[in-house]
Amino acid sequence: MHRLIPILQKQDIPEQYLNTPIGLLLEYHNLGREPETYTQAQLLIGMCMDNRKHLRIPDNFAYIIRAGGANLRYSEFKVSYAIAVGGAQAIALIGHNQCGMVNLVARRELFIQNLVENAGWDEQTASEHFNTFAPMFEIGNEVDFVLSETIRLRQRYPKIPVAPLLYNIEDNFIYAIRED
Repeated sequence: MHRLIPILQKQDIPEQYLNTPIGLLLEYHNLGREPETYTQAQLLIGMCMDNRKHLRIPDNFAYIIRAGGANLRYSEFKVSYAIAVGGAQAIALIGHNQCGMVNLVARRELFIQNLVENAGWDEQTASEHFNTFAPMFEIGNEVDFVLSETIRLRQRYPKIPVAPLLYNIEDNFIYAIRED
């Protein structure tokens, strides 16, 4: 938690995000800012597919790409589209604590067993599926992954601000991640 910056008042928002779509996201979600009306998305939010997270933002404010671990590596065309055609001016990359994409290998047997029992797969196919894709989607530590993905996205889209953020499942607040 020492790497997280709580956003409990407007003054807590890192200076580079004040008066930007990223700052507005933090104001809407954490500070209860009254929603404004948007006709075009201001922001692209990349976040995990986890069902425990719900954002408090106005309609039409943001494009949202949900992918395991907030891993946008395999959604890059969608990111490019949101920027090039959709007009998104910034990216908020939101990981979260207690992410299922951390330590996937610990859930290997459960994954295989439930594909067999619940989806009708045979055990060998389920095992091969896990072995093929788990390494692509394993993120390691949530904070470290969000920071590394932020760096990658900044290199790919140098004119677009990218904010590394973390959603805390326990209090439902979004925290900024210290980059130093």
